[in-house]
Amino acid sequence: MNTIFLPMFAHVILCVVLYGLLTIARAPSVWGLGKRADGSNPFQSIQPKLSANLSNQFEWPVFFHLVCVLLISTDSTISSAYYLLAWVFIAGRVLHSGVQIFTSNIRLRGSVFTINFIAVLAMWVMYSIEKMSS
Repeated sequence: MNTIFLPMFAHVILCVVLYGLLTIARAPSVWGLGKRADGSNPFQSIQPKLSANLSNQFEWPVFFHLVCVLLISTDSTISSAYYLLAWVFIAGRVLHSGVQIFTSNIRLRGSVFTINFIAVLAMWVMYSIEKMSS
């Protein structure tokens, strides 16, 4: 198995966890499960943040998955730099999710996103240079 698959799978697991959390956060409003005594949803403030974060998982991360698929499909030796950048991306996504869901700190969220952005951009630059030089 190509180990660049592992960070890809880790991102899928992150998305599964986010879908699960969003389902729990919506349960009081949708199914009436877990409502407060006054009938309100205890997760009302976090639900929009979860939803927004889940949507974010299908924006820039698409470029991560695409470069990984390209690396796998070429069947060439994948340098350790790709693995490092892939795991930096995953750590950044997890951190970004935590910041977006549990805080309102836009500056911090932007800084954390920059980690993700640069990791994937670096993977694309490396891949492009390799393809242009071969």
